[in-house]
Amino acid sequence: MALRINDTVPDFTAQTSEGEINFHEWLGDGYAILFSHPKDFTPVCTTEFGAVAQLADEWEKRKTKVIGISVDGVEDHKKWKSDISSFAGAPATFPIIADEGLEVSKLYDMLPTEAYLPDGRTPADSATVRSVFIIGPGKKLLLSMTYPMTVGRNFAEVLRALDALQFSAGHGVAMPANWQPGEDVIIPATVSDADAKEKFGEFTTHFPYLRTTKQPG
Repeated sequence: MALRINDTVPDFTAQTSEGEINFHEWLGDGYAILFSHPKDFTPVCTTEFGAVAQLADEWEKRKTKVIGISVDGVEDHKKWKSDISSFAGAPATFPIIADEGLEVSKLYDMLPTEAYLPDGRTPADSATVRSVFIIGPGKKLLLSMTYPMTVGRNFAEVLRALDALQFSAGHGVAMPANWQPGEDVIIPATVSDADAKEKFGEFTTHFPYLRTTKQPG
């Protein structure tokens, strides 16, 4: 199935490096990030999972759970975690889902339904399992992105996007290109000038459809 923004993310039960989970139960009603990779003990993904480990305090500040997924098994995950923690200089405490049968990868539209893992497979056989899903309250998909195998994911951007999503939801504003916390925000076009004045105070009208104001709060 194709996953689109605001869809309820599919539920599943799976084994992880930290034991069995039911995904919807594990999610609860907060924010979570599901990030995938095509194989354990691969170079780019080791640096990426290390970056996630280093950001543990940032995820906690934002009350956001993080969970990885790979098409390898639990025992490989546990061994690989040692490499991740060593490289990152930070413990990889998040769970990693074991998806050896590709059920979750297909459920989340990372692989076609006819995909399978051949004997002697390489990461190229599951290359598209390199996605990030930001999930919000109500188990809704808020953002997704997929990277090629040669380009490491930018988890500073994932963190920035998470900040933008949470701030937008809390204050009823939108974010311009390259927005960083503390910078000006966009007043939605559905808000009249009078209501914008009452809610935000002063604002700048660049065009009738583009108005910016200081970040609320």
